[in-house]
Amino acid sequence: ALVEGGKKEGGKVTVYGSLEADTTEAVKKAFEKKTGLEMEYWRASTTKVVDRAISESRAKKSLVDVILVHDAEMRFLFKENIVGRYNSPRFKDFTKESVDADLGPRYRDTIIGIIYNKSMIKPEDAPKSLEDLLKSQFRGKLVMPDPTQHTTTTQWVASLPKIMGKEKGDKFIRDLAASKPLLVESLLPAAERVSAGESAIGITYVKFTYVFGQKGAPLDYVRSDRMLGEGSYIMLASKPAHPNVGKAFIDFFLDNESMKILAQQGEFVTRKGIYPPIPGADKIKFIEMNHLDQNGFAETKKEYQKLFLQ
Repeated sequence: ALVEGGKKEGGKVTVYGSLEADTTEAVKKAFEKKTGLEMEYWRASTTKVVDRAISESRAKKSLVDVILVHDAEMRFLFKENIVGRYNSPRFKDFTKESVDADLGPRYRDTIIGIIYNKSMIKPEDAPKSLEDLLKSQFRGKLVMPDPTQHTTTTQWVASLPKIMGKEKGDKFIRDLAASKPLLVESLLPAAERVSAGESAIGITYVKFTYVFGQKGAPLDYVRSDRMLGEGSYIMLASKPAHPNVGKAFIDFFLDNESMKILAQQGEFVTRKGIYPPIPGADKIKFIEMNHLDQNGFAETKKEYQKLFLQ
């Protein structure tokens, strides 16, 4: 019924999101083949997606039907009534703990951990925990995104006490800064340096071990049962131009075929029974990073400038 209704609306859904273009292109092809509907995707950073959605809403010229962004930003869009809840029948296929009362299912977890180049560090010599990064043999070999500039890394560092305990976590942050890791602009460049052998070890998304491994890079990650990360959501715009197509796309996106496409790209999706082809993926317990407001980010980055840059 949604597909038929969507054809009467023009047969095209407009999606804004921060999900990688390669992954979304594979979903787009499968969606169009299955439904006969079209998908138009505009990809940008989460911040730019939010800015565009807000600008269009305020100008009363909203073009978007569906939005894909991270947890904190989606909560903001929901609070501002830019997105609204659509209760897809697919919700039941997600783990109970991943379904939010307002936002619906957290469809993927972007998990941050320690990755290393096996041609530079033997698996038996690799760190076994975050604290091991401080050992003398890893000094000068660690790369990570700059927590004074990169927002997601600011959140990650600030959330470490959540999995380590406050006293232990606070001490680790100070000691990590004192170890003078190489700081780069974001998570991807950190993974690229480890992949290329320019740095032996890095803090970045765990999924990059698979992504770069597909290209021949000898990468692995440090196993840990509790790992910090950020959840992502998909929601219908509150005033979609094509509500039926938008709902049909959400139904498809959360269904088995689409979630398997994401998992095959290394994504940690939360649909029951689907895992990425990453060893140990099913054993990781995802811990949501702390959400910082605008003042919280400003204060935390100022604190980290003293620790990491001086």
